[in-house]
Amino acid sequence: MLEIPLAGTPALTPGRTPNSFHIMLKPSGAICNLDCTYCYFLSKEELYPGSDFRMPLDLLEEYTRQYIEAQKVPEVTFAWQGGEPTLMGLDWFREAVALQQKYKRPGMRIQNALQTNGTLLDDEWCEFFAANDFLVGLSMDGPPELHDKYRVDKGGAPTHARVMRAARLFGEHGVEFNILCTVHAGNDHHPLEVYRYLRDEVGTNFMQFIPIVERDNETGYQEGNRVTDRSVTDRQYGDFLIAIFEEWVRRDVGRVFVQIFDVALAAWTGNRPGLCIFEESCGTALAMEHNGDLYSCDHYVEPDYLLGNMAQHSLLEMAGSETQNQFGDAKRDTLPQYCLDCEVRFVCNGGCPKNRFIETPDGEAGLNYLCAGYRAFFNHVREPMETMARLLAARRAPAEIMSLYRQRDQARLAQPQARVNRNAPCPCGSGRKYKACCGRRRQAMRSVAGRG
Repeated sequence: MLEIPLAGTPALTPGRTPNSFHIMLKPSGAICNLDCTYCYFLSKEELYPGSDFRMPLDLLEEYTRQYIEAQKVPEVTFAWQGGEPTLMGLDWFREAVALQQKYKRPGMRIQNALQTNGTLLDDEWCEFFAANDFLVGLSMDGPPELHDKYRVDKGGAPTHARVMRAARLFGEHGVEFNILCTVHAGNDHHPLEVYRYLRDEVGTNFMQFIPIVERDNETGYQEGNRVTDRSVTDRQYGDFLIAIFEEWVRRDVGRVFVQIFDVALAAWTGNRPGLCIFEESCGTALAMEHNGDLYSCDHYVEPDYLLGNMAQHSLLEMAGSETQNQFGDAKRDTLPQYCLDCEVRFVCNGGCPKNRFIETPDGEAGLNYLCAGYRAFFNHVREPMETMARLLAARRAPAEIMSLYRQRDQARLAQPQARVNRNAPCPCGSGRKYKACCGRRRQAMRSVAGRG
């Protein structure tokens, strides 16, 4: 029997039916063994009072059948998140994989992606991940003193050592993984320290830098226009990305893959960004709770964005409903004029709707809180992105840009530069302080040159 939903389910009007859609499944709901102070999802537990927060196997089977059946593409990805999904136990996930094999169509490829804090993993888990080709997203915010600022367990104890153990186990067992690093007030002034640690100490070649924008309210919903002190500022997020890019473009192109850099290069080569927050419209990345409730988005697990429950509606009916169509189209249709006129709109597209809660300079609502940071970053990388796009068009490797940068840097370092006060406006005309613009680039060039 499918579990009766604990929340209400609205009536649905048919809309455009997508060829494919993505669901972030939360089999243990918001339950987690950690107590990260910036986590937006822990409070969602309050939506389901009295629940045991475990997806029953009959619901898992029906979900698997419908999810595969609804996809009109040859490759289907099952995404697992929480809370902490590994709280379900390894046997539950073995059953999940068996059900995927039971219902997949001939020739269809099934992939699994799981996001975890890593603290519950052991050799048996890692053997399972490797044997079943799981892509694991491991949450880590940098070296211990930065990671443990906010990522603590229920007793307030640090977690970095346990997460690092998981990363080591991944290496030993050949598990494919990437690092999900949040950027917040605890680490946002240490971009190179974070990047080098993840690259050199953790040994990952794939990383994401996710900005923490935490609304300061009592509900935990996406409402209000104040953020907590833990949140990264718009400018600081841009500066964080720029500092890492300056090192990456000189030594790591083609070796280390940073999600937002890949997004930028896709846009500059005329392709879609491939990440929902930078797409023109959204609505094909939904979230399902442990009881079968389907929500419009992982960041909108709120009563107003509940599409329905599998006990009353099929996945395809909910994902293709007019309600969900309107949710996705609003990303494009509600952009303020300031965004419509922006020179980097083609890559940014206004960012995630959840962060569109400030006003434009002329007072229009709906500007992204991170706008200044995004705009600074995308303008900063314009020239190198254009260069890499030309290299690709010529069927050459983007990594060739590193030798071009080395030649240019050596020429610059050979030239005397007038002493500029670090807090003075940058002479390049960017409008930023020298220390945050060319001064930072000059320091990065010396640093990279010194590191070989």
